[in-house]
Amino acid sequence: MKKLKGFAGKILHIDLNNLTHHILPTEDYYEWGGGHGFGAKLFWDLCEDIEAVTDGRDPRNVITIAGSPFSGTNVPSAGGRCEVTNMSVGLIPRNRFTRSNFGGHFSSMMKHAGWDAVTVTGKAPYPVYIDVRNDHVMIREASHLWGKDTHETQQIIQEDVASVEVTSGWSGQLDGNSFGRTTQKASVLTVGQAGENQSALGCLIHGAGNAAGQGGSGAVFGSKNLKAISFIGTGAVEIADPEALIKARFITRDFYAADVDKSAAFAYPSLGGKPEAVTFSTMPTGHRVSSCHGCVNGCKQRNAIGYGNEVTCQTSLWYLGAVRSYKFGGDAKLSLSNRGLELTEDSLYAGDLANKLGINTYPIMGLIPWLQKMHAKGELGSGKEIHSELPYELLGTREFAEQFCQAIATGTDIGAHFIDGIVPGIESLGHGADVDNGTLHYPYYGMPEHGYDPRAELEWGYATLMTDRDMNDHGLNWIYWTVNLAKLEGINFPIPAETLVTRFVEKMAPYVQPNEVSAMDYASHNMYSEVLARQVQWINHYGRFWKNSALMCDFRWPDCVNTHREDLRGATGNDEVGEQVWWNAVTGEGISYVDGIERGRRIFNLDNAIWVLQGRHRDDAKFADYIYDQKMTHNKLPTYLWPATNEAGEWDYREMLGRQHSREGVEEWKSHYYRAEGWDIATGWPTRSLLEGMGMKDVADRLEQVGKLGSET
Repeated sequence: MKKLKGFAGKILHIDLNNLTHHILPTEDYYEWGGGHGFGAKLFWDLCEDIEAVTDGRDPRNVITIAGSPFSGTNVPSAGGRCEVTNMSVGLIPRNRFTRSNFGGHFSSMMKHAGWDAVTVTGKAPYPVYIDVRNDHVMIREASHLWGKDTHETQQIIQEDVASVEVTSGWSGQLDGNSFGRTTQKASVLTVGQAGENQSALGCLIHGAGNAAGQGGSGAVFGSKNLKAISFIGTGAVEIADPEALIKARFITRDFYAADVDKSAAFAYPSLGGKPEAVTFSTMPTGHRVSSCHGCVNGCKQRNAIGYGNEVTCQTSLWYLGAVRSYKFGGDAKLSLSNRGLELTEDSLYAGDLANKLGINTYPIMGLIPWLQKMHAKGELGSGKEIHSELPYELLGTREFAEQFCQAIATGTDIGAHFIDGIVPGIESLGHGADVDNGTLHYPYYGMPEHGYDPRAELEWGYATLMTDRDMNDHGLNWIYWTVNLAKLEGINFPIPAETLVTRFVEKMAPYVQPNEVSAMDYASHNMYSEVLARQVQWINHYGRFWKNSALMCDFRWPDCVNTHREDLRGATGNDEVGEQVWWNAVTGEGISYVDGIERGRRIFNLDNAIWVLQGRHRDDAKFADYIYDQKMTHNKLPTYLWPATNEAGEWDYREMLGRQHSREGVEEWKSHYYRAEGWDIATGWPTRSLLEGMGMKDVADRLEQVGKLGSET
């Protein structure tokens, strides 16, 4: 394979067992793209006894933080993303190889320092952090950082690396050596107390609030005695065709991006979305947007109040229901019908607490209403069935948020029950029935509902069952927000349902043909169809390469529908501004849009082989009982409208509330999906012919050794 531009050329391997480092040539991993592809192949290559590693806190676990050729460039909404892969902590029925992702400036600074990824194996004998300054790699003692929050840790490391003088703006790197001068601060990825205490709820934090949480990556750092990784660099990214890159960016700006003076209503989360903070509280006027490296859409904010900076999306609302409950009564369930300014500051304050302690807020958001309910029933509190000294009568206040977050991060008081995850903790308390009956919304693999119920938003649930975690792919989720917010505001839908589904399926090559609009039909009579399996196949394969490996932002790509264009066609796959245009301009490789999806298929099948080695079987892929046994009755917005046909075949946005899955139907859909992937329908295991056809004979051989190759018939 020819040498590609955009890559730095080196992958840093840190061996904490021996406190040494090694260089792996990036060229050996070109075919895996970057990001998740790098992480999966490095896990396959470096993890000893994949089958025997059953918990992410095992020292044999391999954690990789990887950028892509786009890192450090001005490719729209792609220059600052970073992928994290590792064996998970806290998932059920068993842990597995998993992923997370975060934004900011870490991957771009890693690239400027001359590295494409860092992969960490082993366990240090004492707390350490990794300090990388261009080519100079140091594994440094970190006892002075242990116990400090994520913000303070980053500031201490940044001051040690290169203290920037406000008056001059330039500084040398302060280790007595000459590595150049820079106006930039070191980019640091770190854990707080939750990670240090190896909690499944621990996450990685970069900047004020860029977080990688699902899958317990914070616990992995803590288990390795790894407090932080820091990069600073003075290099640049070599681009194959700078003219093509700039041309595509201009075309995107002129024909696809938002006009800040005339932004389309509810253009979230596409390229056409206007720059604004993605929060779910009403924002005070004293704030401004900020963005990841090279991004055209600032979805984070800096606040005049001095806290809540970069508290965006879900972190801005994990405590919102509790705040509203305390101030106005009712339960602490999330609802976006009332998001008044009087709720904002307390919600942002709670988000800041979680970020500083390095807590994954998705799981704890679902726990809060349950704690409120158990306290009201007299079963939780001092001397109660579930003993806890927290002041539950103050749930919804800052005082309670502080004590609760501290308990979760340190594994004390109520937090002691949830070190291994929320669902295992609930079960250990004897209340597993509350997961089965839907009192707690944890529909898959012990993970919380992302906010999009699988009984309504079918692709979210199905894609999650076929992967390792809550899929967290918003490619189709644009529909939910655009349609249901329009309904809430009483304005016209920006695009008719029949036009919308046509625009989406046009982008689903090679699995869905442009005339197969039933791939977007979410009607009950189409819930378990074969074409819906191929739609999810496209989501998984597109995502594994273009989003998780090339690292194009999930909030902005794919751009299937763009309300700034007369024809409403988005940039995805377009010959002038599609994903492949950016890839080829940066790397000089010359691939097609579909070539990228085929690479995603290969990466996804390596993932599946790892999962199979770790015990994965078709029988694992099932929802919690309540998804089958109960009708969906609640949504954070008043409606859950989605494109669907009626019995006459007429398209409209129709209500998804009031329905449930059937076990037989989901099993039928799974068979469609396994058949589409070429997996053994009985087990979900890959076959030799499938793997060898993708150049992975070694993977097939390994599976055969342990008797886990799928049947060819």
